[in-house]
Amino acid sequence: MPPENRHVSPYSTKEKTGRLLWAVVQATVFRFSFHTCNRWRIFLLNVFGAKVHSSCIIRRSVRVTCPWNLSMGRNSCLGDEVIAYCLGTMTIGERVSVSQHAHLCAGSHDYTKQELPLLRPPITLNNDVWVAADAFVGPNVVIGEGAILGARAVAMKSLDAWTIYVGNPAKPVKSREIPS
Repeated sequence: MPPENRHVSPYSTKEKTGRLLWAVVQATVFRFSFHTCNRWRIFLLNVFGAKVHSSCIIRRSVRVTCPWNLSMGRNSCLGDEVIAYCLGTMTIGERVSVSQHAHLCAGSHDYTKQELPLLRPPITLNNDVWVAADAFVGPNVVIGEGAILGARAVAMKSLDAWTIYVGNPAKPVKSREIPS
């Protein structure tokens, strides 16, 4: 095969190995752990390089890609069937709730190039954020402190603090009062 036609993986051998090992762990001892075994799941994520605080809640049906790119602050939660596609860094602050079936996608492709090279832009969910059920957060999005992304809403751009967003694309509908 001519060199110009060879596919070059965007992943290093170390990352491929880590992803394979994590896939085995996630599909077995993570997924089949008892539903209250949050500390066990946090331990497993942290063994694979995540920085998840011990007070977090991680449901056993959560799917995390590249856990070494995930960090979560105190008292945050990833609900049932959440997808945390952490190709880029994913920073989740304190007291953040990511509800069931939400999808956090820190990966994309450069559509301006024929090869569609992989991009790994970060996602940041600041403190006191709520990403409601079935919502989607795209790459390179920062959700401001205290913001709410409503059920099934799609955030492809950053969201302002203390604001409620709904729809596709997400639009602001109401301000939230900042707690005293």
